[in-house]
Amino acid sequence: MNILNKVALAILIIGGLNWGSIALFSFNIVAWITAGYTMLENIIYIVVALSAIYCIALLFRDESDEADAHRQSHSHA
Repeated sequence: MNILNKVALAILIIGGLNWGSIALFSFNIVAWITAGYTMLENIIYIVVALSAIYCIALLFRDESDEADAHRQSHSHA
Protein backbone atom coordinates (compact mmCIF):
# COMPACT_ATOMS: atom_id res chain seq x y z
CA MET A 1 0.00 0.00 0.00
CA ASN A 2 1.56 3.31 -1.04
CA ILE A 3 1.67 6.48 1.04
CA LEU A 4 -1.25 8.18 -0.75
CA ASN A 5 -3.48 5.17 -0.07
CA LYS A 6 -2.53 5.25 3.61
CA VAL A 7 -3.14 9.00 3.94
CA ALA A 8 -6.52 8.79 2.20
CA LEU A 9 -7.54 5.87 4.39
CA ALA A 10 -6.41 7.65 7.58
CA ILE A 11 -8.39 10.78 6.65
CA LEU A 12 -11.43 8.66 5.90
CA ILE A 13 -11.12 6.89 9.26
CA ILE A 14 -10.87 10.23 11.07
CA GLY A 15 -13.99 11.43 9.21
CA GLY A 16 -15.83 8.27 10.18
CA LEU A 17 -14.86 8.71 13.82
CA ASN A 18 -16.18 12.27 13.67
CA TRP A 19 -19.53 11.02 12.31
CA GLY A 20 -19.62 8.42 15.07
CA SER A 21 -18.97 11.12 17.65
CA ILE A 22 -21.83 13.18 16.21
CA ALA A 23 -24.22 10.21 16.27
CA LEU A 24 -23.29 8.91 19.71
CA PHE A 25 -22.54 12.07 21.65
CA SER A 26 -23.91 14.94 19.52
CA PHE A 27 -20.34 16.26 19.51
CA ASN A 28 -18.76 17.43 16.24
CA ILE A 29 -15.00 17.14 16.65
CA VAL A 30 -14.26 19.10 13.46
CA ALA A 31 -16.46 22.02 14.54
CA TRP A 32 -14.81 21.95 17.96
CA ILE A 33 -11.28 21.94 16.49
CA THR A 34 -12.03 24.74 14.02
CA ALA A 35 -13.68 26.86 16.74
CA GLY A 36 -16.40 28.26 14.50
CA TYR A 37 -14.28 28.99 11.40
CA THR A 38 -16.82 27.73 8.88
CA MET A 39 -14.46 28.03 5.91
CA LEU A 40 -11.82 25.84 7.60
CA GLU A 41 -14.49 23.35 8.65
CA ASN A 42 -15.74 23.14 5.05
CA ILE A 43 -12.20 22.58 3.77
CA ILE A 44 -11.77 19.68 6.19
CA TYR A 45 -15.06 18.15 5.04
CA ILE A 46 -14.01 18.54 1.40
CA VAL A 47 -10.70 16.78 2.10
CA VAL A 48 -12.58 13.92 3.80
CA ALA A 49 -14.97 13.68 0.82
CA LEU A 50 -12.05 13.62 -1.66
CA SER A 51 -10.43 10.87 0.40
CA ALA A 52 -13.66 8.88 0.26
CA ILE A 53 -13.81 9.26 -3.53
CA TYR A 54 -10.19 8.15 -3.81
CA CYS A 55 -10.88 5.13 -1.58
CA ILE A 56 -13.80 4.12 -3.82
CA ALA A 57 -11.24 3.74 -6.60
CA LEU A 58 -9.06 1.63 -4.27
CA LEU A 59 -11.99 -0.69 -3.70
CA PHE A 60 -12.14 -1.55 -7.40
CA ARG A 61 -8.40 -1.55 -8.12
CA ASP A 62 -6.94 -4.89 -9.16
CA GLU A 63 -4.23 -5.81 -6.64
CA SER A 64 -2.34 -7.90 -9.19
CA ASP A 65 -1.83 -4.81 -11.39
CA GLU A 66 -0.40 -2.92 -8.40
CA ALA A 67 1.95 -5.81 -7.57
CA ASP A 68 3.13 -5.99 -11.19
CA ALA A 69 3.83 -2.23 -11.24
CA HIS A 70 5.76 -2.55 -7.97
CA ARG A 71 7.89 -5.41 -9.36
CA GLN A 72 8.58 -3.51 -12.59
CA SER A 73 9.67 -0.37 -10.74
CA HIS A 74 12.20 -2.38 -8.72
CA SER A 75 13.51 -4.34 -11.70
CA HIS A 76 14.61 -1.11 -13.47
CA ALA A 77 16.72 0.06 -10.52
